[in-house]
Amino acid sequence: MDVSRVPVDTATRGPGGATNAYLLGSDDALLIDPAARTDALDEAVPDADPSHVAVTHHHPDHVGAVAEYADACDATLWARAGRADGFERATGRTPDRTFRPGDRIETDDGPVEIVDTPGHAQEHVAFTWDRGAVVGDLAVAAGSVVVGAPEGDMRAYLTSLRRLHARGFATLYPGHGPVIDDPDATLARLIDHRLDRERTVRRAVAEGARTVEEVLDGAYDKDLTGVRDLARATVRAHLEKLAVEGDLDFDGERAEP
Repeated sequence: MDVSRVPVDTATRGPGGATNAYLLGSDDALLIDPAARTDALDEAVPDADPSHVAVTHHHPDHVGAVAEYADACDATLWARAGRADGFERATGRTPDRTFRPGDRIETDDGPVEIVDTPGHAQEHVAFTWDRGAVVGDLAVAAGSVVVGAPEGDMRAYLTSLRRLHARGFATLYPGHGPVIDDPDATLARLIDHRLDRERTVRRAVAEGARTVEEVLDGAYDKDLTGVRDLARATVRAHLEKLAVEGDLDFDGERAEP
């Protein structure tokens, strides 16, 4: 599969301050996550002649130029089945077609399969082929991905990481930052990171933290200046996961062992 990665400057808090748009295929390509219209993306699009436009999920830093490129390329605009209303609210456009996990979008370089990868967002998917995958905000080469309540689902996110790990891809193409050339190690690192954070959240509750703010202060031992809101949403997602699994009680405000 011919893959073109085009970083697009966006109002994102992801690594590097840019969102990666991707063109899959050397002709009749699939354009994924056109976050903004830029000269660099305008230069890349004609060579790939995209026939399809789709997104990994509906966050603003991934959908900003979906309508423009769909119109400019006269391309089929795809959305996840059951999520067309959310797609339209995010992009301002009604999709031409919908897909479900397991469906394929055809390019001249071969089919691209849709894989269900919720967690960061409920509608999140990855676009995969033999040895590669465009994974949106499922994974990053360094650091971690925000999985924050109420939209983020930590149980689903860990399942999605394990699902891709089992596929044994050679390369992952993330929504932010550089290409991931060591998928197995990266996915294992992200799983371990989440489980480590879960242990600190559980320990904070066991030691007496009850409110989300108290758990946040007990679970993190680093300066959260500038990211405290993200960390708070992450702690809430961990508490929701632990409550569903019966490890503690959490009513949305207070946690109890």
